Amino acid sequence: MTFPATEADVLATAADWLARGHKVALATVVRTSGSAPRQGGSHIVVRDDGAFEGSVSAGCVENAVIELAQEAIRDGRNRTASFGVSDGMFAPGLLCGGEIEILVEPVF
Repeated sequence: MTFPATEADVLATAADWLARGHKVALATVVRTSGSAPRQGGSHIVVRDDGAFEGSVSAGCVENAVIELAQEAIRDGRNRTASFGVSDGMFAPGLLCGGEIEILVEPVF
């Protein structure tokens, strides 16, 4: 994977993984405000075994989004999550001061 992968690369990877029999979840930036690290429409695709491609936050909250994606794969339900500046040392958050909202959708 090149960083950042293009959105077309991420969607092509999702299609390839689906064709190979994997379950995947697609996470998409659906709203931003302030200084967001990635623009609306940015994607990360997560495979059922935890492999992923793409970025929704340039690394700031990817681990939390990957966990949400794996939950979505397990139960087949969409999720949304909002991230802003972290209020704790170990809580996921953005360093840039902006906010993003992510939609996570299982794709089978």
